[in-house]
Amino acid sequence: MERLLACADKASIALDWRADAFAVLAPGTALSCIAPVALRGAGIAPSTTSQAAAWVCLATPVHYQAELSNVRFAGDGILSLESAEAATLALDFNALWSGAGVHLWAASNRLFCGFDAPLQVMTQDPELARGRHLETFLPAGPDAARLRRLMSELEMWLFDHAVNHDRRNHSHLAISGLWLWGGGAPLATLPVVHGGAAGEDVLFDAFPVGSNRVADVMVVEAVPGGEAWGDIESVWLEPALADLRRGRLTRLELSAGNRLFTLSARWRRRFWRRTKSWWEYFE
Repeated sequence: MERLLACADKASIALDWRADAFAVLAPGTALSCIAPVALRGAGIAPSTTSQAAAWVCLATPVHYQAELSNVRFAGDGILSLESAEAATLALDFNALWSGAGVHLWAASNRLFCGFDAPLQVMTQDPELARGRHLETFLPAGPDAARLRRLMSELEMWLFDHAVNHDRRNHSHLAISGLWLWGGGAPLATLPVVHGGAAGEDVLFDAFPVGSNRVADVMVVEAVPGGEAWGDIESVWLEPALADLRRGRLTRLELSAGNRLFTLSARWRRRFWRRTKSWWEYFE
């Protein structure tokens, strides 16, 4: 990765990396809201169930750290659920909130929240809030109060929930709340794309690459130098560099956080550049 970064154009600002990556799969097609795509990709169609929804969002389990005067999103606060945990939470939620115009679905180890009426609200990816105070990342807009109120009620409900008792007994971080985000109207069908994705992401899991094809979009969570990074280098980045050298690739984009590094036809002229440690490119 450091060799690729050394040969890349100067970094540009990536306002929405998912929208940039989706443009690779479906040029000229606007990215739909994340939750409706992910829900449809998981094979769930709220409009055909007994609990119809006019607006659906992701309900990501998170862990908070309480401070003297504020609440901080823990750096490792985006949690993974077991499928059984997700199913239990959905079942218990729907029993308790029955008749309240809101419903929870479990799709494997992910949770989705559906509302009986469309909401006008702006939400943010929980990745952006890691390690930071919550207030500036909470829902905003005309209908934000309903989402904020439900998020507060979920915190109280989860505090003493059996799933959390079990997680604590197994030395896992407790679920402080469910972060509601990425919402929009349910989709009748998935957007048409002309490529496929690999790795793991709540949106791009809906567009998996076929077994006999090369992925056009690759999403990784591992940090360079970590335990899993060797496989990422050998399986994805080294072949990408080889394809650039052979001319099989004419453009490669590396997106991390809000930085976008692009390698185009000019990359060969920069092969002499001294490489730096990966983190220096993000200072």
